[in-house]
Amino acid sequence: MEIILKEDIIGLGFKNDIVNVKAGYGRNYLIPTGKGVIASPSAKKVLAENLRQQARKLEAEKQAAEKRAEAIKDVALVISAKVSATGVTYGSVNAAQVAEALQKLGHDISRKIIVMRDIKAVGDYVATVYFHKEVVVEVPVKVVAENAPVAEKSTEEAPAAEVVEAPVAETEAPAEETEAPAAE
Repeated sequence: MEIILKEDIIGLGFKNDIVNVKAGYGRNYLIPTGKGVIASPSAKKVLAENLRQQARKLEAEKQAAEKRAEAIKDVALVISAKVSATGVTYGSVNAAQVAEALQKLGHDISRKIIVMRDIKAVGDYVATVYFHKEVVVEVPVKVVAENAPVAEKSTEEAPAAEVVEAPVAETEAPAEETEAPAAE
C-alpha cells in the first residue's frame, strides 16, 4: 500500500515521502492518526504541486538543518552511568540521555530525532541525529563508569602501588609452599 507521509517517521520516511507499507499498518495506524494519506493519483498530483510551491521554504529548512548539524559535527559525548563489576550498566543509556547531554552543552536537540540502540555496557557507541532527510550527523558517545574519573586521577599513583604489592605477593607465595609440605 502506498502512503504519502504527512510528518517525519524515523525508520520509515520523511514528510511528503511516498512509501510502501503493509496494508494493516497504513489503514490501522498511519491514516487514522493523520501521519499519512493514501497515495492516489490525485493525491500525488497535489503533493507535486505543493512541493513545487514550497521549494524555497524546503531549501530554507535544509539550510537551517545544516547549520544545526555543523554546530554538533565535532561534539563527542561522555556519559557516565552506574556500572556493575562486569561492566554492564544498571539500566541503559538511550536517546533521551544523549539529548540531555547535548542540551548541557548548549545544543537543543529533541530526543525524537536521535536514533541509537539502547546501550547496556561500557564502551564507545554512535548516535545518529536526523535533522533533515538529507542532513544526518553521527555523534560519538562514550559510556564510562561513574567512578571512572576517580580511577583516572589515581593512575599516577598506580605504579607506586604496584611496586608495593608485587613484593608482598612474592613473600606470600613461599609461605604457602612451606605450609603445604607441613600439611602433608
